[in-house]
Amino acid sequence: MFVRVLGAMLVAALPAVAIARPVTVAALGDSLTQGYGLPQDDGLVPQLQAWLRGRGADVTIVNAGVSGDTTAGGLSRVDWTLTPDVDGLIVALGGNDLLRGIDPAVVRANLGGILDAARKAGVPAMLVGIAAPANYGPEYRAAFDATFADLADSHDVPLIASLLAPILAAPDPRAVMQADGIHPDADGVRLIVEAAGPQVLGFVAALGACPAGCAAAP
Repeated sequence: MFVRVLGAMLVAALPAVAIARPVTVAALGDSLTQGYGLPQDDGLVPQLQAWLRGRGADVTIVNAGVSGDTTAGGLSRVDWTLTPDVDGLIVALGGNDLLRGIDPAVVRANLGGILDAARKAGVPAMLVGIAAPANYGPEYRAAFDATFADLADSHDVPLIASLLAPILAAPDPRAVMQADGIHPDADGVRLIVEAAGPQVLGFVAALGACPAGCAAAP
């Protein structure tokens, strides 16, 4: 009896150790998320999932990317994307709105609706932005780019400012793009994952996917 009591006291005195739990995150996006033009294992979702798991995160990422989708399309399907088994939502939309020159106010309203739906469902969200190029004009560019930071702030969600920033920063961006000049190739996706991975790791760690120290892994 004494031994059992002493053992229980020793265990209680030890510091708590974080225990990971399996976490499911849905990635709501367009062709960049879906993996357009790439073998299945080379797309953004498989590469990101492998990167996170390689750093100890017990996470499954559900590919909810639809080629050609706009923020309006994402809003129309967010409710059935947020199934009961989804613990977190990554929102990566806006590229097709940009290509079509859709009013940034409409983009803002649609993305806000998606984030509101996640909040209503009790699902933490992360927002991924995309930057407008200079040829869209200064007013449109400023309004479009501000959308993502403003929404991240107003909805208190983490933000990756520009999904394609590491592509644009490459010595020769064309060398890591597919022939269409719009979608990254497997090496381009790898650059995106290496740049965005640490922030996504922090996001899934907050959901419980990581043991102690996972989010600090290089």
